[in-house]
Amino acid sequence: MKHYPPKPAQPRTPARYIPPFHAVPLRARADGWTPLRQAEFIGHLAETRSVAGAARAVGMARETAYRLRRRPGGEGFDAAWDAALARTATEAGRMRLLAALETARDALKPSRKVTLPQLEWRVETGIWQVILHGGRYAGVRQKADDSALLALLGRVQEPGRARAA
Repeated sequence: MKHYPPKPAQPRTPARYIPPFHAVPLRARADGWTPLRQAEFIGHLAETRSVAGAARAVGMARETAYRLRRRPGGEGFDAAWDAALARTATEAGRMRLLAALETARDALKPSRKVTLPQLEWRVETGIWQVILHGGRYAGVRQKADDSALLALLGRVQEPGRARAA
């Protein structure tokens, strides 16, 4: 019987994780950045690590992706972008990833400063989660945003009922 020496333990690279996010609120256009297109862009970005390649994969231009990232209400999209490009091999990369995850967590929470149209957008579009398997883009999942719905319901008054001050 042969005896083989044990293989040296290889340090495992942590699984890539893209935080769930709200799509950037935009006017509805068939050829524009729909919420699904935004989520697919983040997935392709995580796989290819190329903004131009990811934009091309969803049929959009690289310049419009950068403009979308800077739009108001796009904090979650911006954090998902940062998480998709973060490299965990270095300490600086891990710190950037942790900062992106913290920003994404904060962007999911509806604050009192969120307007009614923003809450309605969050309820309509929901939360988008990019699915990666083995570092490869596998698809997206859309979930209902229950916290935005409850915040919206809390702000709506019943007709004929005065709000207590």
